Amino acid sequence: MTSRNASFPFGKITSKLRNAGCVFAEEEARLLVSAAHTPAELSKMITKRAAGEPLEYIVGWALFYGLKIEVGPNIFVPRRRTEFLVQQAAFFTAERSVVVDLCCGSGAVGAALAALIGKIELHATDIDPVAVHYARRNLSSAKGIVYKGDLYNALPYSLKERVNLIVANAPYVPTGQLDRLPAEARLHETRMALDGGEDGLAVHRRVASGACGWLVPGGRLLVEVSEKQIAQTVEIFKSCGLETYVVSSEDLDATVVIGIRPGKY
Repeated sequence: MTSRNASFPFGKITSKLRNAGCVFAEEEARLLVSAAHTPAELSKMITKRAAGEPLEYIVGWALFYGLKIEVGPNIFVPRRRTEFLVQQAAFFTAERSVVVDLCCGSGAVGAALAALIGKIELHATDIDPVAVHYARRNLSSAKGIVYKGDLYNALPYSLKERVNLIVANAPYVPTGQLDRLPAEARLHETRMALDGGEDGLAVHRRVASGACGWLVPGGRLLVEVSEKQIAQTVEIFKSCGLETYVVSSEDLDATVVIGIRPGKY
C-alpha cells in the first residue's frame, strides 16, 4: 500500500472486491492502489470495479503479450487467448513485411507483432471510431497506419497484392449467444466488436473472400475462431481459393485458421 492511499486498508479493498465477485481480488486491489493518485480517486475506482466495470477500463490499460495496451470505455479488451494469434502470425513475418490487421480494435495484435518482429510495414483498419482512436495511440511507436473504415474498403489501393500477412481477430460470437457472454463483455464492450452474425462467421466470410486480392502469392491470412467453428471456417477459406490448415493451443483455449494464397513470393 502506497502512502498516498494509506487511508484505505488493503484487506478491506480486497474483501470488497471479493464480495463483488472478483476472482483475483488481491491482484486487482494492488493494481487499483498503484493506479490511483489520491484516496478519492481510489475510492471511485473501487466502487466502479465492485459494480462490474472492467478493470482494464478503470486503470486505462490491458496487459497483452507483455505490453500495456491503452483501452477505455466501449473498447474491446484484448484477451489472453489472442496471444496465440500473435504467436502464429510471428512465424510468417519478417522485418519489412507488409502486415494488415483487420478489425484491429485497440491495435493490440499489431502492436505485439511489431514488438516481436521489429520494423514492419503495418496497416490496421476498424469501422469503430473509438477503436481507431486507441489503435492510433497504441500503434504510434510501431509507426502503424490506422484507417477508419470497413475491412479492405479502408485500405489504400496501392497495397493490392503487396500484403505478406493479413491478421483478423474479427467478431465471431453468434448473435444468439451474446446474452451468454460474461457481464463485463456483454454490458460494457461495444456490440460490433462481439457480434459475428447468425453463425458467428459473417465477418470471416468477407475477410476470406477479399484476401487473395490483397495478399502476395504465398501470403497468409490468419483468423481466430472458436473450436466449434473450425470446420465451417476451413470450408469458407477453401471456397475463397485459400490453401488452409488449423493450429490450436490447449493452454490458451485458442484456435487459429490459416489460409495461404497459392503461389510463391
